[in-house]
Amino acid sequence: MNKRMIIVVSALAVLVAGLGFVKFQQIHAAMAQTWSPPPEAVTTIAARQEQWPATTSVIGSVAAVQGVTVSADLPGIVEKIAFESGRSVQAGEVLVSLDVSQEQAQLAAADAQRELARLNLKRISHLLEKEVASQAEFDRSSAEFKSAEARASEIRAIIDRKQIRAPFTGVLGIRQINLGQYLKGGDPVVPLQSLDPVYVNFSVPQQELGDLKVGASVKVAAESLAVIPSGKVTAINSVVDEATRNVQIQAIFRNPDGRLRPGMFVEVEARLGAGSSTVSLPATAVSYAPYGNSIFVVTDLKGPNGKSYRGVEQRFVKLGGNRGDQVAIVSGLKAGEEVVTSGVFKLRNGASVLVNNQIRPGNNPAPKPEDS
Repeated sequence: MNKRMIIVVSALAVLVAGLGFVKFQQIHAAMAQTWSPPPEAVTTIAARQEQWPATTSVIGSVAAVQGVTVSADLPGIVEKIAFESGRSVQAGEVLVSLDVSQEQAQLAAADAQRELARLNLKRISHLLEKEVASQAEFDRSSAEFKSAEARASEIRAIIDRKQIRAPFTGVLGIRQINLGQYLKGGDPVVPLQSLDPVYVNFSVPQQELGDLKVGASVKVAAESLAVIPSGKVTAINSVVDEATRNVQIQAIFRNPDGRLRPGMFVEVEARLGAGSSTVSLPATAVSYAPYGNSIFVVTDLKGPNGKSYRGVEQRFVKLGGNRGDQVAIVSGLKAGEEVVTSGVFKLRNGASVLVNNQIRPGNNPAPKPEDS
């Protein structure tokens, strides 16, 4: 009985060992086979060497070449308002008339006094010719006449100063007075801005100052405006801001339609010289990351089985400036290399790819969106 049990157990052990060996061979054969995921569909572009302009993009603000808040020169009551808010006016145009009834009465009295002084001077002049009056009497009458004439001229000047006029040609803002209101000297009446041309003020870092010259071309863009004519740098501040180490620049722009308004926020692009030749790519080709920006270059790679396949090699690059859809690559890429332009987020170093360039991302240095 014991002998039979031993034989059965031994046979089972041999059977289990045989099955284990067969299974081991199957697993070993399966592990020897490599599985590779299907290639990722991507678009590519050949990197090109292009002439890249040297520019800087900063934030600026619009300022009027001439801009003031027209105010009352002398106190008085508003008798007439001769303008409408927001309209254009010419230099010297009367905007507001203050009540001058008291000054008109004073002028009438001064004119009468001046006329009396003139007659006395004429009478003393005749008497002096006949040697009846003295030279002192003539001098006194002459001084009285000049004093009366000066007094009348002073009152006329006061009357004229109570006519508030536009100091230059421009566009009015919203009036800040009402008919019958009493104005003190210096009280605001209405803003007045000269809108053609206008200044755009902006600042650049001190290290870029050497490349920016008076007369350099400047472009601006505003969210509410589609096309703005180019301007020119007119002045560069003589001092550097100690807090920011920036230098203030002033450029002038034609503004015939008055679309640029003082205080408006604009994006300024200033040219800093002739530029240089650099490799450019669509911005979509760059994988941006805190530890470094990278691209994927398509090349022939070898798999573990020794077979060649089309795959990608990840490279870290140094970026330059932007223009439109493009970004400049300062280092890490050579002209002519094939670079992935879409689908970079799903790639890894060594991944196989399938290139399909029927639809590509934009690569225009000066795009014009349809909704602009």
